[in-house]
Amino acid sequence: MTEVKSPEVPAPPAAVPDELAPGRARWHGLRPYLPLVALVVAVILPYSTVQLPGVFEGALNSPGNLQLLAICLVFGGLAAGYDLLFGRAGMLSFGHALYFAAGVYGTAILVTKAGLPLWQAGLLTVIGSTILAGLLGAVALRTTGIAFAMVTLAFAQVGAILVARNFGGLTGGEEGLTLDVSGLPSALVGVANTVNLYWLALAYLALVVFVVHRVSMSPTGRVLAGLRDDERRIGVLGLDPYRFKLVAFTLSGGLAAAGGVVYSLLVGASPHITSSELTLSLLVMVVLGGPGTRWGPVLGGILYMYLDHRLTAFGTSDAVNSLPAFLSHPLSQPLFVLGTVFILAVYFFPGGLASLRTRLHPVLTALRRR
Repeated sequence: MTEVKSPEVPAPPAAVPDELAPGRARWHGLRPYLPLVALVVAVILPYSTVQLPGVFEGALNSPGNLQLLAICLVFGGLAAGYDLLFGRAGMLSFGHALYFAAGVYGTAILVTKAGLPLWQAGLLTVIGSTILAGLLGAVALRTTGIAFAMVTLAFAQVGAILVARNFGGLTGGEEGLTLDVSGLPSALVGVANTVNLYWLALAYLALVVFVVHRVSMSPTGRVLAGLRDDERRIGVLGLDPYRFKLVAFTLSGGLAAAGGVVYSLLVGASPHITSSELTLSLLVMVVLGGPGTRWGPVLGGILYMYLDHRLTAFGTSDAVNSLPAFLSHPLSQPLFVLGTVFILAVYFFPGGLASLRTRLHPVLTALRRR
């Protein structure tokens, strides 16, 4: 009897050794520590005397540059807190500037008018603004979609009117309210102490990133992600969408108020922070960085505020004034340049700055193989 042999199955081709595998392994091993490295670099940045012509004027640790960096850090944290609403829970709010303004004006009023020390004024302001966010959110969240956005905008407009009308003589009206430095710690007063304000802004950013990350990784964060994708499915599972959205709304408002406390020490209180334009700017920051990502909103907020400040000086520079009128006029308007950058970024990188690495990975891989 002839023995029937089973057909031989060809062995799979041997894996081609990847020369980049060890490098990738080391990179993935180091990635968890990159935020810590970035934090350490940011902490020691004020000790650097490096000069970056065209990027910063003078040494990196000059008071003017440190104040600019501090403002960028505050808005990076503010954008990350707003992303808790927009990017992670899918709620489009047009009134987020109200809680930031409450933090700014609440601190200035309690320190200047009531004579409270800074730590008491800041604590009371954050607690009061968080309660305000909870109360207004309880009303606004009875609606959804565009109606929710319009209700939050209406609340913000009421706040802007109260500030502009100088209600009770507390806000200073259109002139704003100057913070009484006699009620502040000496370490936070004066140009020489700008470095301390920078570290305070950095601490605020680190706190917001930590809180948002912990919430996102928690069961509540997973429910918020479900609400963003399909709210009806969350209701079918027996969970109350209203309660989870109210938690996100209140927490985001409290984080914005904490940023307002720091901002009042940096700049003071002025009516422009109560406008709806600030909330629209936050929306641009989040979209520019990448909504729903860990670092995208932070990068978007920092980059937006840096460009907003630097483009003002660029628009009045001799290089722009020497151009023909059809070029110098639009380039002298920071909002025009920012809008152009935003349109290009959304067109070429729809996922924001956070998607930049993913989109460039095939190109980098092809270059390495060559």
